[in-house]
Amino acid sequence: MKKYPSDLEIAQAAKKEPIFDIANKLDIDGEGLIPFGNDKAKITYDYIDKIKSNENGNLILVTAISPTPAGEGKTTTSVGLVDGLCHIGKKAMICLREPSLGPCFGMKGGAAGGGYAQVIPMTDINLHFTGDFHAIGAAHNLLSAVVDNHIHWENQLDIDPRRITWKRVVDMNDRALRDITTGLGGPGNGIPRQGGFDITVASEIMAVFCLADDLDDLQKRIGNIVIGYTRKKEPVKVSQLNAQGAMTALLRDAFQPNLVQTLENNPALMHGGPFANIA
Repeated sequence: MKKYPSDLEIAQAAKKEPIFDIANKLDIDGEGLIPFGNDKAKITYDYIDKIKSNENGNLILVTAISPTPAGEGKTTTSVGLVDGLCHIGKKAMICLREPSLGPCFGMKGGAAGGGYAQVIPMTDINLHFTGDFHAIGAAHNLLSAVVDNHIHWENQLDIDPRRITWKRVVDMNDRALRDITTGLGGPGNGIPRQGGFDITVASEIMAVFCLADDLDDLQKRIGNIVIGYTRKKEPVKVSQLNAQGAMTALLRDAFQPNLVQTLENNPALMHGGPFANIA
């Protein structure tokens, strides 16, 4: 029986084009890119502002596909579609979510496609990529620290420690952290309370990160997030803690979309990565 190469072997054997050549296919000049090596880059705010008045193209949404045992799902279908469109002479690109480290090291595996329908550099994309998820995790956990610090110092908003809905996050499958007790170790370590960790891609920060139009909109959406309730059962928003500005600052670079390529050297955007595949 013929032995087919693995996804990793296919990706490693790929002939990548320089990321500036990929950008040229989208009429993005060098000043519109922040390169991360030769095969990935971020698209700058200045370039995005410059093309806002351009006429919109056509959008094809690939969703609600249950993958086959061979791994054919939303990502492989999307990659195959954009490669096919480019092959017949259409000017096309793909937009995907970024993979999460948790599933990458779990049973699911990576999320950069499979077989000959992949985006590359596959290993970089599946691991730390350009650091976007780390920034999202830092912004989320900054808010967690602000909440606990507010309660520790007089608690002017009268936040009920029993009704805090905002957990911490880590981009890993770690069931031991799902439900924990924080604030142990004496008065200097805060108020003991029940807490826990979600996976980073399930964070509400991730959701608003992908829905926001620009940094101002992102800051506004973050400010409207509810972190818990007072003892009178009234909702407490991030804006009441005045944390939305600092959180947005942590997300400033991550908010710029990433440009990579398919195995057939067609442009691919990757941005954000919440569960439910909102990209």
